[in-house]
Amino acid sequence: MLRYRKVETYQRLWRLRSFKQHATLPEHILDCPECGLRVDVPQLLQGQECSCPRCGYRLARVEANPFLAPLCFAVGALIIMAVVYTQMFITVEMPGVGVYSALSFPEMVKTLILQDFGILAEIMFILTFGTPLLFLLLCTYVFTALHLQTHVPALLYATRTMVRLREWIMVDVFFISTLVAYIKLRSVALVTFGPSFWLMLIFAILLIRTSVSVPQHWVYYQIHRLIGRSPIEPPDDSRNICCSRCHYFRPVEEQECGVCGTSLFTRRPKSLSVSGAFLLAAIILYIPANTFPIMISSNPTALEISTIMSGIIYMWEDGDRLIAVIIFSASIVVPILKIVSMAVLILSARFGLPASIKKMSVAYRITESIGRWSMIDIFVIIILMSAFHTPMARVLPGPAAIYFCLVVLLTMLSAHFFDSRLLWDKYRQDQTDLSRLKHAHE
Repeated sequence: MLRYRKVETYQRLWRLRSFKQHATLPEHILDCPECGLRVDVPQLLQGQECSCPRCGYRLARVEANPFLAPLCFAVGALIIMAVVYTQMFITVEMPGVGVYSALSFPEMVKTLILQDFGILAEIMFILTFGTPLLFLLLCTYVFTALHLQTHVPALLYATRTMVRLREWIMVDVFFISTLVAYIKLRSVALVTFGPSFWLMLIFAILLIRTSVSVPQHWVYYQIHRLIGRSPIEPPDDSRNICCSRCHYFRPVEEQECGVCGTSLFTRRPKSLSVSGAFLLAAIILYIPANTFPIMISSNPTALEISTIMSGIIYMWEDGDRLIAVIIFSASIVVPILKIVSMAVLILSARFGLPASIKKMSVAYRITESIGRWSMIDIFVIIILMSAFHTPMARVLPGPAAIYFCLVVLLTMLSAHFFDSRLLWDKYRQDQTDLSRLKHAHE
């Protein structure tokens, strides 16, 4: 009975600590960053969220356990990460040829550097290790301060960096790439997964859950509440601008938002020009990315030079149809669809919408979210390079690998700099012109 009462007491203390009154988000007004609609956000309690009634964009959310959940997820992910990046990831063995590769993440990065492919090593290191590590450390720092209700040095700058890093974490993409590489490797070699591989799935899930549990609108409110000032201001179109990142109104005189530090604007300056420039560069580089060799395989008796399409055709004819479909989807379908979609969005915002505004808005969200998965092909090449780097069996990236990396990054930047509110502005303008035309005919 005494033990039961102790457990019950701990549970009550947990609830009291987790469900504080100041964890709620007060009632306030903001402009939707996707369609520009001014929305009255009600007071949000823990576990509640609010979405834009017009476009469906999620405006604000409070985590069910907002102070401890992100901290626990981040610490758990850091512990798993320490094991993932120090233990064996995968072993590849070809007994008849004498090829044996025991790969860990440091070993893969080392192999890329020794083969003078430092740029691929940097891409892999940043997207699968550097960015996740920095994000988790900053998340631990920020939410420890929030949990203890203590203002610590550089808390606001740590928060600003933390919420920006979430877009550049690709551990989940690398895990799927490993499965694709395994399907390709198992026909020619004996492949064994180490403990690092199995823990990477847990690590990827924890990373996603940590990222989801950091609603930046609520976090910025809590940070400024600790500092001693509230970011919530009444809207005034002549004196205030609603920041497109943190969603708080700021004085029009500010060049950078005083809440989150991003550039302050009603609409992103030269959005269509900047987004179009990145897209045009991606289109130009996509040509050599598909015509130049992307992978060169060699052994003492044969040399195979593959472009993206020739490699897909070879895998399809060789019976690896699943991997052929995956590579075709990630390397051909996704980049082309993203390029076409971004081109349609940019032209629509300038000249007029070819479909309903809600469909165009959904198209933008999908386009923005799928671009990162095109990195599957690059990560597969990195894994194959690390597995086969001896004279008996060797895999090297061709020049197309660099071009393809640049295409992925440029299309992501094109989507990032596109201001979707311009679509809604054009829609309202077209509706106004149509209404005036009807009145003129009447």
